[in-house]
Amino acid sequence: MINLSFPFTEEKIRALNVRDEVALSGVVFTGRDAVHKYLHEGGRLPPGVSLRDGILYHCGPVVLKDEQGDWKVTAAGPTTSIREEPYQAQIIKDFGIRGVIGKGGMGDRTLAACKEFGCAYLHAVGGAAQVLAECIRKVRAVYFLEKFGSPEAIWELEVEDFPAVVTMDSKGHSLHREIFATSQAELAKHL
Repeated sequence: MINLSFPFTEEKIRALNVRDEVALSGVVFTGRDAVHKYLHEGGRLPPGVSLRDGILYHCGPVVLKDEQGDWKVTAAGPTTSIREEPYQAQIIKDFGIRGVIGKGGMGDRTLAACKEFGCAYLHAVGGAAQVLAECIRKVRAVYFLEKFGSPEAIWELEVEDFPAVVTMDSKGHSLHREIFATSQAELAKHL
């Protein structure tokens, strides 16, 4: 297990390889369809908010207020990442993102952006939303809550030992592409 802590610098990310298991600690931002489309079309982040050397988590967390009025994440599983493929490469470039967390992998444009700009795709376990929520120590802030609604807002989360596996690295390797090719070859043997 490789421990990675914020800031997630280019040097740290370029040292990662496909199949590396990582435990993330520090700040992670969520972002789904509405945020990706908004940023891709030229939308701006709120003043003082930066994604540079950060990680964007494809997640629509379930977040409730506790008795003290503080936000508490009760479920934080990854959402399917391929939906963000039309936007992701440009957002990696424009915002200096070093990591993307999701499930299912992404396509060739995102892989090329990871290689060019020093980013990695990190696969989180689907179906483990409550377990992953236990790694979230604090909700630091929420942005665009009224504009996009809770699942689509940007949640700024403080995480500790958040587990993920590198499935697309900054060297141009994709575990998703490898598995697809192997599966296609096996299937061809049986046709």
